[in-house]
Amino acid sequence: MLKGKQKRYLRAMGNEMDPILQVGKGGIGENVVTQTDEALEARELIKGRVLQNCLEDPKGVAADLAEQTGSELVQVIGRNFLLYRQSKEKPLIVLPD
Repeated sequence: MLKGKQKRYLRAMGNEMDPILQVGKGGIGENVVTQTDEALEARELIKGRVLQNCLEDPKGVAADLAEQTGSELVQVIGRNFLLYRQSKEKPLIVLPD
């Protein structure tokens, strides 16, 4: 579980990022979960976007994706969201205490 200070740190990093993951009208399928899992392992912090044609609520989509990938939902703003999970192989991001 992330602390408030750690979430603020990750949100600041996320401001500079472009979304690398898009959830469309198909919602969260097996392919989206696999892509998210691989991206989290490689980058630790990823930004995603729920497209207009997706029928589900962006907060719900982000929460489901976080649960299925074992990651933390850092933030949801509009249709964009941030997910964080520390890499098992080589941690890149050092979080403040």
